[in-house]
Amino acid sequence: MLFTLVIALTSCSDDLDVQQSYPFTVEVMPYGDKITKGQTVELRFEIKPEGNYANTLYTIRYFQYDGEGTLKLVDGPVLVNNDRVLLESKTFRLNYTANSSEAHKFLVVVEDSFNSTPWQQTFEFNSKDSGDDDSGKTPGIISPVNPGTITPIGL
Repeated sequence: MLFTLVIALTSCSDDLDVQQSYPFTVEVMPYGDKITKGQTVELRFEIKPEGNYANTLYTIRYFQYDGEGTLKLVDGPVLVNNDRVLLESKTFRLNYTANSSEAHKFLVVVEDSFNSTPWQQTFEFNSKDSGDDDSGKTPGIISPVNPGTITPIGL
C-alpha cells in the first residue's frame, strides 16, 4: 500500500502539457508556367495548420537557382535570396517578376516558430519565347488595339 501511495504521488504533475507545434501544409492556387522578361506572375498561398495555437509565427524564404528575377510579398518587402521574412497572415501573395528571358526556377520554404518540418515547393517558369513560333500569340485570337491613354471627361 505504501508503494502504491508513493507511485501515485510521484507520477502526478501539476504541469499541463499544451501542444504548441502542429504540422502544417501550404495550399498554392494554380498559376501559369510561362513568363517573359519583365512579366509578373502572382502566386497565392494559404497556410493550413492541423491544429491551432495562437502564438505560432510563420516565416518565408526562397532560393533561386535558375534565371534572374525578384520575388516580393504583395504589400510587403522584396525577398532577399535565403533571408527569412515574417509572414503577418496565414494567407499571403507573392509576385515573381522575371528579369531575364531564360527559364526560372526557385524554391519557396515556409517555416513555423517551433522548427517543425518546413513546407517547401519548387516553382518553375519557362520562357514564353522558348519553342514558340507564333511570337506568343494564339492562332485565331485577335488582339485588341491599344488605344493609348484614356482621359476621363468631366461632366
